[in-house]
Amino acid sequence: MTMTTQPKLAEKIGEAFRTKFQTEPTITRSPGRINLIGEHTDYNGGFVLPAAIDKAVYVALAPTGSTACHYLAVDLNQEHEDDVRSLKNIEGHWSAYINGVVDQLQRKGFEVPGFYCAVGGDIPVGAGLSSSAAVECAVVFALNDMFGFGLDKLTMVQLAQKAENEFVGVKCGIMDQFASMFGKQGHVIRLDCRSLEYTYEPFVSKDIIVVLMDTGVKHSLASSEYNTRRQECEKGVALVKEHVPGVSLLRDVTVDMLDKYVKAVDENVYRKCLYVVQEIQRLLDGCEDLRNNNLPAFGKKMVETHDGLSKLYEVSCPELDFLVDEIRNEPDVLGGRMMGGGFGGCTINLVKKDAAETVIAKMKEKYLAQFGKELVTYQTTIMDGTSTVL
Repeated sequence: MTMTTQPKLAEKIGEAFRTKFQTEPTITRSPGRINLIGEHTDYNGGFVLPAAIDKAVYVALAPTGSTACHYLAVDLNQEHEDDVRSLKNIEGHWSAYINGVVDQLQRKGFEVPGFYCAVGGDIPVGAGLSSSAAVECAVVFALNDMFGFGLDKLTMVQLAQKAENEFVGVKCGIMDQFASMFGKQGHVIRLDCRSLEYTYEPFVSKDIIVVLMDTGVKHSLASSEYNTRRQECEKGVALVKEHVPGVSLLRDVTVDMLDKYVKAVDENVYRKCLYVVQEIQRLLDGCEDLRNNNLPAFGKKMVETHDGLSKLYEVSCPELDFLVDEIRNEPDVLGGRMMGGGFGGCTINLVKKDAAETVIAKMKEKYLAQFGKELVTYQTTIMDGTSTVL
């Protein structure tokens, strides 16, 4: 999406709102996110390196003057009615992301009046770009602004995450909401998942575009295997802790500790922990590449991440491996890897801008020949985080 289409989307959501509710809204934009490197490091107290992108959710909002809430999902052409005194939690329904935010605000002691809300945008659902986090961030930002709750950005991020964890029932980490809220054009965010301290790292990419290639494979194993991986990481930490008492997360563990205290006891746990420990260091080294504007070196680390996720952490699938294998020796691709929890979803690739269409056409042809289905791709750039646009 180009910058020129963003105002058009805001106008589209605004027009749908005015037509339906016959009043003037404020409009908030909150973007989807990518994560360049640092996968499965968040729950191990490590670092992640996300960025907000140019695909976003737009929320139009105005008070109803009562306790009633009226929602409109513009892209789905669906409506929902609720009341702030008795919020409905309909499993799998889009309204849960809005109601979850209201619920969290109420739990913090804020009196949330009823409001009209129209929501829509251009984040592809199911591509791993965190459209749900974008909705939550847009809603909490808009309500905070409209009703003067005085919340800072980090508090809003934490509320949005809790809305997903406690109301929607998805045990996500904080990265998605953090990237959506704190994104900065031309930069990625090095987020310390233990302390929540963050720094912006430069991503100078005028000749490079981020291309996402969607396998079309759903994450059928992701939730059960995710829990298993967490348990394996915790077991590794426990084995090290028997000998090194100060250790509480894999963030504190070195490869030497794993070699000494885990490898001989449990080879499987060793491999899982080895990936995480290496990935945390790889991210820190990758930030140095970005500071030196060395995107080729950074791209190589993305491929190393994929190899770790596939061979050590074992969360890949044949389609993801195929896409990364095919770009390894592609001169116009600096690097790529699977992105997200695993077992499907997208690969994220750094592609030379002037060769992007050629690379995409070639990959589509190869994917169709190999798997008999179309490869869906998205081109994206790094943008600012949540803001009021109208």
